[in-house]
Amino acid sequence: MTSSARLSRAYKNAKILPFDDSSKIILFSDCHRGDSSFADEFANNRNIYFHALRHYFNEGFTYCELGDGDELWENLNFDSIFTAHKNVYKLLKQFHLEKRLHMIWGNHDMVYKDPMYVKKNLSSYFEPIDDCNKELFEDITYHEAIVLKHNNSGQELFLTHGHQADWWNYTFWRWGRFLVRVLWKPLQVWGIADPTSPAKNYKELIKIERRIKKWILANNELLTIVGHTHRPRFPSPGEIPFFNDGSCVHPRSITGIEIQKGTIALIKWEIATKDDGTLQIVRILLDGPQQLISYKKAKS
Repeated sequence: MTSSARLSRAYKNAKILPFDDSSKIILFSDCHRGDSSFADEFANNRNIYFHALRHYFNEGFTYCELGDGDELWENLNFDSIFTAHKNVYKLLKQFHLEKRLHMIWGNHDMVYKDPMYVKKNLSSYFEPIDDCNKELFEDITYHEAIVLKHNNSGQELFLTHGHQADWWNYTFWRWGRFLVRVLWKPLQVWGIADPTSPAKNYKELIKIERRIKKWILANNELLTIVGHTHRPRFPSPGEIPFFNDGSCVHPRSITGIEIQKGTIALIKWEIATKDDGTLQIVRILLDGPQQLISYKKAKS
């Protein structure tokens, strides 16, 4: 199956999520939450991520995670990840309880495409203090893709991880997982990058982006938002509407995409230094906001 066919299948089977100009949605991807070991790239940004996520929860945003939220290539199971970042998952649980949490699986958490695996591993957790199991993400469903559909204009925003355009990481993800666990995770401590990752292989990154753009052009320039390559993308109106929310494992910062008041914007959260030497976490607008409707192409 070609990358175009995989993207088309994901779009056809996507969950439809209605929204309008009053909706507030935050998109993050590629958190790669790990076990807080030396190989856990998320650990460096966990305080930034938690602060940003709490801000969005308090402000009434819906959270959509576009894949690779949990690092299940390097880690054997979810339990060690949950223990390392328990405060994050308890906050995500609050989103879930208010029906403001929508999850997409990527290549590093592709096991979540199996509903039984999700039910077994994410429905509850063991609380040692109370010596009992407690509810976590009961009845949660992971999707390959989500289509945000505007109630008034009918405009669609196609959300997916983007590894559909990466034949190795989609078709042979089990081999990739094996190589990461056995070979690349131990070598990370020496600074040796995983060559199967498009985020660390520029030539492969360009190929993946080219395939996604080609698919967008063949599908009436459908506004498409992905992750996977970790490279933020924010086109101007009139350009191919190919967006990328970046990742949560940039050095000392995380990036994401906000959708609110009928607009779209690329944002970054990072630690900044005040004049008195104290540190604070700040939100920075990288691009936009642009009106979503300016990317809408009339159907031919």
